[in-house]
Amino acid sequence: MLKNWKFIIIALVLIFLMIQFIPIDKSNPPTIGEMSPPAEVASILQRSCYDYHSHQTIWPWYSRIAPVSWMIAHDVKEGRDHLNFSTWSTYTQRQQLKLYEEIQEVIEKNEMLLKQYLWLHPSARLTDADKRILKAWSSTAPAAY
Repeated sequence: MLKNWKFIIIALVLIFLMIQFIPIDKSNPPTIGEMSPPAEVASILQRSCYDYHSHQTIWPWYSRIAPVSWMIAHDVKEGRDHLNFSTWSTYTQRQQLKLYEEIQEVIEKNEMLLKQYLWLHPSARLTDADKRILKAWSSTAPAAY
């Protein structure tokens, strides 16, 4: 019985080591037409949103260890595909208006940030004041930009 456990443990360690060589995209492409919100808003967005919604992602040490790296890369790709502050000017005016509405909606429903992200980045948590600022900005931003 003990031999079986040793074999299983060795096999799991080998699998863990092998999956480290599966490449994932952790690139931060160049910024094209970044949004220019007011400084107070920009500060909140950079602290709480840019890791998933920009080309300024900070890839922490644990983003290099599979399978965690796969989950992080997937979440970043999904976040950038949905809303990317680094490519804001490439969106049509209609798309930008829709994104402003979605920002308000996720704030109202308390759907952001990802819980697994907040566990390791508690400083990214949106305070009630942050939410009020972002909501006010996103509700007036379409008229201002």
